[in-house]
Amino acid sequence: MAKKRVLSVDDSPLVRKLIKKFLSKTDDFEVVGEGSNGEEAVKLFFELRPDIVIIDVTMPVKDGLEAAREILSKDPNANILLASAMGDDDLLEQASAIGIKYSIQKPFKQDQLIDALNKILEG
Repeated sequence: MAKKRVLSVDDSPLVRKLIKKFLSKTDDFEVVGEGSNGEEAVKLFFELRPDIVIIDVTMPVKDGLEAAREILSKDPNANILLASAMGDDDLLEQASAIGIKYSIQKPFKQDQLIDALNKILEG
């Protein structure tokens, strides 16, 4: 089975490194691109066409919700996993309103990330 292609977008290089490390230990996923803000997320999504985008909420230039809204407006089938340190209910409602069905709270462990990605693929 081909690995699922993941785009990792977070303003923290440490978080991106962690995601890459977690996914490199699996046979199912590979990180095909990394961005540090929402603008890069949108650009990279349409260049790379990943299977899943892991996107942070709070970022410079354009936040994760704005970027996700832009991606989903052009590609309603995009799979987005929102990574949030806040666990904020308002935020999750906003995310849901723009079509983001999945979120994960930071800091997350490897198995939590893999579970979340698998749930997305199961639809």
